[in-house]
Amino acid sequence: MNQLTDIQASIKPELSRLNERIATRLHSSNALMNTVIENYLKVKGKQIRPILVMLAARLLGTVNDRVIASAAAVELLHNASLIHDDVVDDTKTRRGVITINGMWDNHIAVLVGDYFVSTALLEAMTTGDPRAVASVANLGKLLSLGEIDQIYNARFHQLSEDAYFGVINRKTASLFVACVEMGAYAVDADAESLGHLCRYAELLGLCFQIKDDIFDYFDDEKIGKPTGNDLREGKITLPLLHVLLNEPSDATPMMQLSRKEQLTDDEIMQLIDYAKANGGIEYAYERMAGLFDEAVKELAHLPAGPDRDAFESLFRYVISRDS
Repeated sequence: MNQLTDIQASIKPELSRLNERIATRLHSSNALMNTVIENYLKVKGKQIRPILVMLAARLLGTVNDRVIASAAAVELLHNASLIHDDVVDDTKTRRGVITINGMWDNHIAVLVGDYFVSTALLEAMTTGDPRAVASVANLGKLLSLGEIDQIYNARFHQLSEDAYFGVINRKTASLFVACVEMGAYAVDADAESLGHLCRYAELLGLCFQIKDDIFDYFDDEKIGKPTGNDLREGKITLPLLHVLLNEPSDATPMMQLSRKEQLTDDEIMQLIDYAKANGGIEYAYERMAGLFDEAVKELAHLPAGPDRDAFESLFRYVISRDS
């Protein structure tokens, strides 16, 4: 067992309630919609986002019906974003499982994704807390802006760590922050505790995306995407970005290569090998270690005990995970 499976085991009844609730809320009068969704729900991800909602609630209160509704809202919106991403990227499989657009078509996938979004907002409304509804709605904006930021940076070659961290803050960390917000709102936590927890979640989300980006530099069937996929889409992530930014000038061959609109497979491997050979991967791990240290400092302001320990364990898992 690893840190995540230990945490999942500690909230197994709550996760069961969550999954039953999501299946019930998504059931409709349309046979095709039900078929698509039932097939989609057969495969459960790690469910880190709803786990964060529940851990936040346990740390600052207890897991109640509002917490389960909040966890359902963020999990639904997260899955909606994945479904829409698969359409945008024309992805036919995700982590070895055929996507909705791969099994059916883009039209159905977009409509199912929209259905998930609407259901997420309805779940947030059932909490009776306007802050929860605002959190989900604002999250939808941030996720979209993060993706647009990434497209802009790729097309106009905005190479800076500030630009990179701005993108991953919106496209990934914002969801982690919304999770702990929703969990804290559901138990009426105090503002000071929520502030420390939100900063922890932001750091966790940044680390999660950096680790995802590292995966792109290696070939592993567990990841479910080809090596160099980010570069194929024009995205320069932290390992290569760091190495390029330490080049003596913009005229160096690798910098020029990174600015090409279309890269061949050989050119992608050149850039990957260059990042690896010049310490790009090690630098990314150093940044994650720094984020972890800062997160532990934030957790020190929160109530000690198994639930706080679980937050630290979850961070360790994100750094060490292999998929």
